[in-house]
Amino acid sequence: MPTVALTLGSGGARGLAHIGVIQWLEEHDFEIVAVAGSSIGALVGGIYAAGKLPVYRDWVCSLGRGNVLRMLDLSFSRAGLFKGEKIIAHLSSMIGDTLIEDLPIPYTAVATDINRERPVWLNEGSLFKAIRSSIAVPTVFTPQFHQGRWLVDGGLVDPVPVAATRHVPADLNLAVNLNHPTQDLKLPFERPEGDPEPLGNSLKNGGGQQWFSGILDSIRSLHKGVPEEENSLNMVDVLFRSFDIMQAQITESRLAAYRPDIVINLERAEGGFFDYDKADQLIRTGYRLAEEALGHHLPRARISRDEA
Repeated sequence: MPTVALTLGSGGARGLAHIGVIQWLEEHDFEIVAVAGSSIGALVGGIYAAGKLPVYRDWVCSLGRGNVLRMLDLSFSRAGLFKGEKIIAHLSSMIGDTLIEDLPIPYTAVATDINRERPVWLNEGSLFKAIRSSIAVPTVFTPQFHQGRWLVDGGLVDPVPVAATRHVPADLNLAVNLNHPTQDLKLPFERPEGDPEPLGNSLKNGGGQQWFSGILDSIRSLHKGVPEEENSLNMVDVLFRSFDIMQAQITESRLAAYRPDIVINLERAEGGFFDYDKADQLIRTGYRLAEEALGHHLPRARISRDEA
């Protein structure tokens, strides 16, 4: 059975594609012997390491937009719009928290030390505290104080933390990158005035996050004394497009420095940062990309059996 050291990248809801990649690996008799991840990669990877990925998959596939909204707990803090404790508490009760060192396979969550400006590898202590630290998207979720440091999203400095699995003895070092650039991805204000967005392009152009944008726009409108023209752009589209661009640039340099055997690239156009209500579609996409990247690595006897 071929062994795999798996690195799962950051990218919001696009990370649900990680589930499809893992499902393909398991169905085709690859053994995952270590997993590391940033942000959503840390979440999916940690739940997989705990042996509860089917439970999470069934739950996330049942989510609608209203369910996602109810998981967001306003912080009323200058450090972030949401506390993030409600979603972590729900996942912890559903999955069950554990110590990382007690997991059956090595696991590393990557976060960013916001004071020292460097990545932090979390591979001991509470699993869900590590996950909460790694998913603390700046300005969206409040930073997490963990192990004596203020930590935020790992994607800020290491979106695809391949260095964390580089020295794991395995037949294959596999990385999943969720921030592959899409040339024709456009923000809403880049379209000519009066030109409606094509119905079929709502996912491609990030339209799936417009419902969330409305929430933040409502919060923004509470601030008094801000000139109207300064609020003319959708700040969530700007924020996450900027975050995606930054992560893509960092990922390119990291993958060049720590080259894994195979990189599975998911284009940003496949989903918006908050498209958790499109879980089924994203999981199928991850499965398909794994097949395209790894199908030729299957032993010939296994390929013949699958075809039969």
